[in-house]
Amino acid sequence: MKRILLFLSCIIWSYVSLSQPVIVVKRGDARSLLDAIEEANRRNAEKDAERLYILIPNGFYDLGETVLTRISGHNVSLIGQSMEGVVIQNKPDIKIESISKTAVFQNRGSNNYYQDLTLKNDLDYYRCEPDGRAVTLQDKGTRTICNRVRMLSYQDTYYSDNERCQSYMQDCEIHGTLDFICGAGDVWFEGCKIVTEKRTPDGSGTNIIAAPRTSETPWGYVFNHCTIENIVSAFNYGRTWHTNPRCVWMYTTLMTPEKLVPTRFDAEGMKVSCNYFKEYRTRDAQGRDITPKTNVVTFTLRDHTNPFVAETIMKKEEAEQYTLKNVFGEWQPAKVLKKLEKTSKKLKKHYKLN
Repeated sequence: MKRILLFLSCIIWSYVSLSQPVIVVKRGDARSLLDAIEEANRRNAEKDAERLYILIPNGFYDLGETVLTRISGHNVSLIGQSMEGVVIQNKPDIKIESISKTAVFQNRGSNNYYQDLTLKNDLDYYRCEPDGRAVTLQDKGTRTICNRVRMLSYQDTYYSDNERCQSYMQDCEIHGTLDFICGAGDVWFEGCKIVTEKRTPDGSGTNIIAAPRTSETPWGYVFNHCTIENIVSAFNYGRTWHTNPRCVWMYTTLMTPEKLVPTRFDAEGMKVSCNYFKEYRTRDAQGRDITPKTNVVTFTLRDHTNPFVAETIMKKEEAEQYTLKNVFGEWQPAKVLKKLEKTSKKLKKHYKLN
């Protein structure tokens, strides 16, 4: 009898897991992808809507000059067949270069989930003077989770554009040159690959990875167990944007530590000199701890006014405060991710996208 009950429970679980609302996009068909997103926005307009899955087969989805494709639905999951196999790209006209006008996707919903896909903004960066701001994901929502999402651009690649947002990225890959991880809210980057591209065509200049503007949340950007790969140009961890920017790098692996500038952070802020920029237990490619014992930096504004002297090496007791529970409270993004990944795996197998 127990074996029969166990068998029936397995059947029920399989049925429940595959009875989720699912939209399967036509392979390589950008119009089909946009239609699926529009349908998801309509069906999941309410915050308590049942989770909907959009499955995207491997292929190149060329959005042309289309920008700001809005994902306003809630509890929407965009699941690609593979991170490198699914490429969703736009190429904005350089005349509209802007942090607020160029994004491939503009997320406005809550609890949305992105997995196994590449977002590429192909704006002609090196032809844009003096800026080349081209966003892949502009996140105006909250509790967004990205799992194995590759973001390809140069300036302002990822933009958390919600002062109170909570977001979580795991095993993602983010490319860029200047302020390419920027914005507000509390965002945790777990095990991500950060790739600095050439700042200029000849490789001169210095890359700046993060530019937070933390205003209404207590933690800001948290990079945990991430790896920084450097192409050519020198780089630093980040610079301040405005308000009370916070940014910490913990257990970071530097593939080319010699390319990190001596101050490690950019000492010249944009609208504020500094607030809380820290580093803890940095390692080289061989796993050796290469963290300086001390790194005191005099932060100023770009006109060299308003000096602020700060120690950027984090103490152990400070680092111990940075846990997912402390940062996100009742929201448990790692557990949510694990559950959604399990369901996505079943759906991809059922629809032959594995």
